[in-house]
Amino acid sequence: MASVRTYAIIYVVLLVLGTAKFVFFEFDFDYWTAISGVMLLAVVKSLLIAGYFQHLIEEPRAISYMMTVAVFMVFLLTVAAGFSIQ
Repeated sequence: MASVRTYAIIYVVLLVLGTAKFVFFEFDFDYWTAISGVMLLAVVKSLLIAGYFQHLIEEPRAISYMMTVAVFMVFLLTVAAGFSIQ
């Protein structure tokens, strides 16, 4: 199990990444750069949360692979739903 110091560092990093999303839309970035930056930050934040706060780092790799496949399947369902709405 990770120490309190590790959790505090991860928490601060998550706070910084959360406020960094504000920067992409307040400063003069074009729309697609801002969306790409926000999506990248969201992926990094999700990996940190899943890895440390949901303790996937300490689990066997098979569980991590299973979670990756599940997230990919949700992504595919979201894309399919987006096409069916059009």
